Amino acid sequence: MSAIVTDRIEWRALSAATGAGDRTAAEAAVRAAYRRAGLREPARIVWARSPLEAVRLLTGSETGEGLGDTGACVREALRSRPWAAERERVHAELGPKGFGAHWQATGADLWELTSAVVERIRAGVLEAMATGHKETGRRGDETGLRLLLLDAVLGQHDAAWLCAFDTSPGRPLDAIAAVAREAGWWWPYENVAVISERPLELHRDEAGRLDRADGPALAYSDGFALHAWRGMPVAGEFLTGLAALTPERIRDEENAELRRVMLEYYGYDRYLEESRARPVHRDETGVLWRIALDGDEDVVMVEVVNSTPEPDGSSNIYWLRVPPSTRTAREGVAWTFGLSAEAYDPIRQT
Repeated sequence: MSAIVTDRIEWRALSAATGAGDRTAAEAAVRAAYRRAGLREPARIVWARSPLEAVRLLTGSETGEGLGDTGACVREALRSRPWAAERERVHAELGPKGFGAHWQATGADLWELTSAVVERIRAGVLEAMATGHKETGRRGDETGLRLLLLDAVLGQHDAAWLCAFDTSPGRPLDAIAAVAREAGWWWPYENVAVISERPLELHRDEAGRLDRADGPALAYSDGFALHAWRGMPVAGEFLTGLAALTPERIRDEENAELRRVMLEYYGYDRYLEESRARPVHRDETGVLWRIALDGDEDVVMVEVVNSTPEPDGSSNIYWLRVPPSTRTAREGVAWTFGLSAEAYDPIRQT
């Protein structure tokens, strides 16, 4: 197994790591990062249980006093400059095409996963801070909070880029990588560094998207949590209500995206059956069903029977969702094979 493949596997696992890391190792790595950048070590290192708690500490909304004089943010010196220099070195060594191939072989697909999580965390922090300000009657500075979130070094969520570069001891990004192996986001300032713990829970679907129907998809020990269904942000209360769904409740939902989530959870086949939908076309390949939904595209399904009997002699029925433009059952079945209705001519159906 090549070093590139080994690093990619390691960093993929670290990007999704949950639970507390080694605080002593993380703090030592933070101090090393300051020294490597030619900076004085921070006078204090403060731990937070989540990125939200870190932001609250930095803004003073957690204690009412904040962290005192943090000094200026030094992210540029610690992370941005060494990262840019390393990227330039690898680019010069491999050339434009070679660098592109290298990125595809290392961090490209991992970036697809981590960048989505990063944006969800940022949005979740902004939402939680806005809610807190409403409850206390204080005005929140959203622009300031967005800038504060950009001060963070992303720790384990920098895995895609760290995977693409040499982070072995003595290299420019070795200390940054060492922090990422043990912690989540961290905020480096002249006088203080704030480090966030990794989440306690992370749940994803087969495509790597945040996904969980019975609780938060991403959860930290202080209660900061994100709920999602197949990557789509949803409220926790919405997920709780999925267990009591009825066809009437699904039809009454005005938000088209939430209605799709309801249908996926409830099951299209069950929804069709309990809604007493009527078939719009029938032929030797199956039965085409259609249900019109207000403000959304029609739900169109093909009901097909497995031609290979089960051991007990029964035949399973399957429901295949097809494009709303489908007009015949044959066209729908053909579409699932990537064919036109005219080209679909199976010798033997299984």
